[in-house]
Amino acid sequence: MRLLLPLGVLAMICLMPQHLTAQGMDNLEDNDFAEFEDFDDDEFAMGETHQAGQQASGPAQGAADSRQGNEPPVKGQFKSAAQDNEDFMEIDDDQVDDDGIVEDEDSEFEHFQDEEEFEGFANTIGDQDEVRQGEPVGKHAEPKLTIPKVPIHFRTHWDSYWMEMLMLAGLMAYFANYLVGNKKNSAIANQWLSIHRSLLEDNFALVGDDGKKETEGSTFSFNKESESVYTLWCSGRTCCEGMLVELKMIKRQDLVSLIAGIMKPVQDQLHIKVELSTDSMDNFVFCVASRKQATKMFKELNDLNKFCCLVSKAEEKYSIPGFALLSEIAEVSASILDGRVVAALNKYSHLIDYIHMSDQYSGPIQQEDPNQLKRPDVKRILHCGFNVPVKGDLEEMKPLLILVFYLMDRVRRYKLSKEAKAKSDKNRAAVEEEFMKSTHQARAEAAALRREEKRKAEKEKILAEEDPEKQRRWEKKEQKRQLKKQAPKMKQLSIKAL
Repeated sequence: MRLLLPLGVLAMICLMPQHLTAQGMDNLEDNDFAEFEDFDDDEFAMGETHQAGQQASGPAQGAADSRQGNEPPVKGQFKSAAQDNEDFMEIDDDQVDDDGIVEDEDSEFEHFQDEEEFEGFANTIGDQDEVRQGEPVGKHAEPKLTIPKVPIHFRTHWDSYWMEMLMLAGLMAYFANYLVGNKKNSAIANQWLSIHRSLLEDNFALVGDDGKKETEGSTFSFNKESESVYTLWCSGRTCCEGMLVELKMIKRQDLVSLIAGIMKPVQDQLHIKVELSTDSMDNFVFCVASRKQATKMFKELNDLNKFCCLVSKAEEKYSIPGFALLSEIAEVSASILDGRVVAALNKYSHLIDYIHMSDQYSGPIQQEDPNQLKRPDVKRILHCGFNVPVKGDLEEMKPLLILVFYLMDRVRRYKLSKEAKAKSDKNRAAVEEEFMKSTHQARAEAAALRREEKRKAEKEKILAEEDPEKQRRWEKKEQKRQLKKQAPKMKQLSIKAL
């Protein structure tokens, strides 16, 4: 009996690890992902369970020491079984804790303790250069990161906003220039009107009518077409239907235009367009302008391009230096450029841009349109262009308006000679014939289209009537017409008898 008791105890001790191992395998078979759960739980719970493992191993070590005297052969087996139980117990506890995790303030920086987050740091005590006493091993693996405290307030370094400052300064400069330029253009228009008001009142019954205001009588004010264009309409004078005064100024309200004007200087201009009456002007086209402006007008205006030619040596012949002459009839140039006009051209050559008279004025040259079957409407006009003085002395422009009124009376009194009138009529007939030739095909097509539409309307009218005899006669007539159209054309030759 004494021998059987120790043998029984020894057999139980040997069978106990096998039983525990079989139980663990059953648990692993029930859970296919147990291997991964053990790995993850061991990783995350490594720092927290290290001390608990040491405390649990203390009592197990004491119990093993108490059995050391009696059972020395099974000491290692018992210790390994106890450690396996602790591992399974820790895994179960962690699984239970995963069901409800309460985050605290320290969990915000929990990723600093993850060894895989940082590279190049030691993981074991042997890799540490310095080991502090009483400090856990896991603390040495944590990197020492310093998070600076950045104050949350508006940055006071204005150098960082230089682009925004430039844009803001540019916008402010543009709006300031808009206000100043708009005011200056308006002041120039009002100053011109105040200087020439008495002269306009003496020659016209109505000054400043735009045709929209219900008030009758003169308004004596410009119509503001835009920030740089002002117009004034005058009417109520003999030999003309009306006069349009257009003041085209520099776009001073536009800063970009001012900068562009530095590279290509421009000047304020005054355009006066007088619509003459039908019986107040003979048939001729005449223009005197500066060299540059004369070339431009000859290329752009239809009447100058069709009827006029450049007069050679006009400066010496008519004593107008700096000007070019475009004229249809030679005697018109000699009559219009009398002593008073030549004196004004020489004295105000820096202000006079052009003087244009025409009975065939139709505007700029238009592109050839084959569908255009009619010539554009023409007007009898006197068109003058003047430059506004740079210094702003608008009193100097008053004689130019007097010159316009003198030219109106001069054109009304002038009459062409028989030879000049015959030449003028011949030129207009040639231009008309050229236009008819250029539009012959288009007019033929339009006539054919009109005939076809007429026959179609007649057929619809016949078919609408309930008269078979009438329809039969119309069809017979239409059939004869088609046969005649398809028949070959025969030429009849007449032979004189010997």
